[in-house]
Amino acid sequence: MSNPVFNNSGVFGDPHNPKVRERRGQLATDPSWGTPAPYGASPYGGASTDAATLESMYAAPPATSTQMRRMTYDDVIMKTGGLLALLVVVAAGAYQLTPSMPALVWVGLAAGLVLGLVNAFKKQPSPPLIIAYAVAQGVFLGGISFVFQELYVGGAGVQPIILQAVLATMATFAVSLMLFRSGKVRVTPKFTRWLIIAVGGYAVFSILNFVLALFMPHSGFGPLRGGTFGIIIGLVAVGLAAMSLIVDFDFIKRGVEGGAPAKYAWTGAFALIVTLVWLYLELLRLFAMLAGRD
Repeated sequence: MSNPVFNNSGVFGDPHNPKVRERRGQLATDPSWGTPAPYGASPYGGASTDAATLESMYAAPPATSTQMRRMTYDDVIMKTGGLLALLVVVAAGAYQLTPSMPALVWVGLAAGLVLGLVNAFKKQPSPPLIIAYAVAQGVFLGGISFVFQELYVGGAGVQPIILQAVLATMATFAVSLMLFRSGKVRVTPKFTRWLIIAVGGYAVFSILNFVLALFMPHSGFGPLRGGTFGIIIGLVAVGLAAMSLIVDFDFIKRGVEGGAPAKYAWTGAFALIVTLVWLYLELLRLFAMLAGRD
């Protein structure tokens, strides 16, 4: 999977994958998955459920009406919209505070990284932690946007690269969703494997660039991201983020069609926020590079 947010939950995986079926069999003991399947039958097809799993399923307390609710697209949309609104409000405040409190950028970065890892590796979604992640990323994005604006555009008047990055993020999200819904871009195992390799390679490149920046002179983006080559790398990164959005849409679709509990809408929303934050940062850096060439 390209987005690690979905790795620890079987509800978003391919039901034909044996590992996913095994994970879903474990989740079947969760009351939120409703009434167990008939004796000896696996609720996801394939091999029969073993006796120990059946015993734990029937020993579980009855599911409440709230637990029986299933994840819907509307759930994911509402939660994603709410998290984005919170992130934007916090970012606007952080942008104003950064000149007098420059350490906010580093606080937001550290908190966002820690909360992102915690949420990504949790098997059950935690709404408070996901909301805290959105707040932390709002602090970081507001601060880093101010830094980019001051360093590469001069800071006076309207903030062009920030507005450009926001509009480009929205446009990329819309185009990715349209391509996914049209079926013109299909998420196949080959596509997913290729994306994993590409994103992994880009991550290694970014780490190397950061390490070299500590010891070599550079223009502000690292010694490996200067000039025309840096712009090309930026375009590649934006393309990878857009493809990651398409894969996120596919996993959310699997969760909805697989009847995942409503609480997993938080997982889908969190995954989209993670990818959108990455996309915005890449676009912000790209527009800053272009502004610096003027």
